[in-house]
Amino acid sequence: MKHKLSRRIGVLAIFMAFVLAVAACAVSYRVYTSTITEHYNTMARNLSETLVTAVDKQDVTVLREQVMGIYRTICSEYGGTIPFDTFSESDWDAYYSRFREVESLPEYQKLHSNLLEYGRKNQTSSIYIGYTDIDTGYGVYLIDGSGEGKESPIGTADPVEPVTYAEIQKGNYGFPPNITNYPEYGWLCSVGTGIYADDGSIIGTLCIDISMDDVKMDGYTFLGSLGILMLFAAVVLLALIIYTMNRMVVMPINRLAEAAASFVSERKEDKQESVIAKAEVHTGDEIENLYDSMKKMELDINTYIRDLTTITAERERISAELDVAKTIQASMLPCIFPAFPNRHEFDIYASMTPAKEVGGDFYDFFLIDPDHFAMVIADVSGKGIPAALFMVVSRTMIKNTALSGCSPAEILASVNNQLYENNEANMFVTVWIGILTISTGNVVCSNAGHEFPAIRHNGSYELLKDKHGLVLGVMEDMQYSEYEIKLEPGDQIFVYTDGVPEATNAKDELFGTDRMTDLLNEYADETPDPLLIHVKAGIDEFVGDAPQFDDLTMLSLFYRGNQPQ
Repeated sequence: MKHKLSRRIGVLAIFMAFVLAVAACAVSYRVYTSTITEHYNTMARNLSETLVTAVDKQDVTVLREQVMGIYRTICSEYGGTIPFDTFSESDWDAYYSRFREVESLPEYQKLHSNLLEYGRKNQTSSIYIGYTDIDTGYGVYLIDGSGEGKESPIGTADPVEPVTYAEIQKGNYGFPPNITNYPEYGWLCSVGTGIYADDGSIIGTLCIDISMDDVKMDGYTFLGSLGILMLFAAVVLLALIIYTMNRMVVMPINRLAEAAASFVSERKEDKQESVIAKAEVHTGDEIENLYDSMKKMELDINTYIRDLTTITAERERISAELDVAKTIQASMLPCIFPAFPNRHEFDIYASMTPAKEVGGDFYDFFLIDPDHFAMVIADVSGKGIPAALFMVVSRTMIKNTALSGCSPAEILASVNNQLYENNEANMFVTVWIGILTISTGNVVCSNAGHEFPAIRHNGSYELLKDKHGLVLGVMEDMQYSEYEIKLEPGDQIFVYTDGVPEATNAKDELFGTDRMTDLLNEYADETPDPLLIHVKAGIDEFVGDAPQFDDLTMLSLFYRGNQPQ
């Protein structure tokens, strides 16, 4: 026992030291990177603004007029916008050749030399000047002084991002510093500053990129050094904790363990003397409190065992009664199929799988008269015995009201008021009810907060997103709307409770109505009985070993009409 507890204490100490080390490294590295990032952002912004004042605006103006003049000429040749996406290699060569004459301009050569010098002195990764063409939405390179092998040709055009384009339309031709990481360029801090003429008009945008690869490597080195330091501190802390815990906790607990072993081996029923007292633990702390509690526990344990025996017997009795209640509840719902063997106009099948011994879901179907057939599916809030009792009351009220000749909306309104009375438990029930006129195929429906029905028409199922009323039992004097479904021979209705779309697998993924509809359409040609079996099998396969959290109830009606069976 001593070694086992020591090992646990050691593992806990290691874990705590590791967490503290990782937290310290994470906080330190975050502070370091935040400081470096802010420094580079400030440096890049200041450098960009300084270089804007250093470039010759007249040279930039001449260069812009030349490059943009050629660019707009090419645009006009293509009818307004150049189709860069469709350019072949020869098209690109022809395009760039139109701009080569610009390189011979003295303004270009002077400006290019200055940009190279600025980049070399300030160690920029790239430095260039561009101009955004508002009409085409492209940013066009006027000159690139990034150095040999890194320069983009004059006239290179990149589409402007929508956010940047919107800012440019407002007159904001620069962009704030931002840090990026590309495989081909590495870590860069980029910034752009607008170049304006004396009259305030835009001439172009000076952009610079500063490499951050070295500082990122320094950050990783800093993190490694900090990690080694924290590891050393953690080892020292770990040794101190283990030594202290062994002396103050493990040894006294071992003595208690030996006493407890004696108690287990020597205990006799109704024993009044305390075996634990032989340990004589007097540490003056919580372990001594544990020692006193164990002495009392020894004297009380027989009483606990007798109580436990009584409780276990009571639980077994309740479990047996719940099994009976489950059987009674199942027998209350229509469970003999085919339900109407003498009626060839339709077939119906339904099933309910409760999440507990008894559930709150229910379905019902019955003939109101020879030409009218009622279908009901409902879901009571909660689970277990309270939901089952509320379910019995709701089902009885719905059926009695329907048999009196009321419409679906009137049935829901009447039952809602009856359930609202004395509903101190604040329970409620969602209900979908449909009354089928068998001779015509017309179904008048009403929905009190229940799931959308699925209708098979022309060979495939679709969800009918009907209008929901308020659930029953929450507020009195509610009005409910009705709608009609026209069933043609061969059409089918599938209704269900939320246990179907909300069935959850071990990954906490919901089955969902999309999977349900796909599953229905996979077996669209099936009649109600095999259809519900396939849907249940599909849900079980999706859920796997995950527990069932909600009742799962389904009902399906196939309408044959007056066609022969």
